[in-house]
Amino acid sequence: MAWIFLFVAGLLEIVWATLMKASDGFTKLWPSVGTIGFMVLSFGLLAMAMKTLPLGTAYAIWTGIGAVGAFVVGIAIMGEAVTVMRVAGALLIVSGIVVLKLSSSH
Repeated sequence: MAWIFLFVAGLLEIVWATLMKASDGFTKLWPSVGTIGFMVLSFGLLAMAMKTLPLGTAYAIWTGIGAVGAFVVGIAIMGEAVTVMRVAGALLIVSGIVVLKLSSSH
């Protein structure tokens, strides 16, 4: 169950990061409220996952899901640049997530 909590927490990190961008520096009310709400949910699920998963593994995977997900949202929705170096960086993050998952005994 901890892995499910961690995965959902990572997805919620993508949501709050996207809403934070939409909040325009917390100057727009509803994206700002959404940012804080999804942040609380994401942190809560991360905390639940950390009850049984190792700290380093849980935190690295959570941030990795959020980072790669925000990268994809930036490209797919916000028109950010797709370059070889940016894609290579995202692939390295995904590789690290896979290695951490495979090396976890939980």
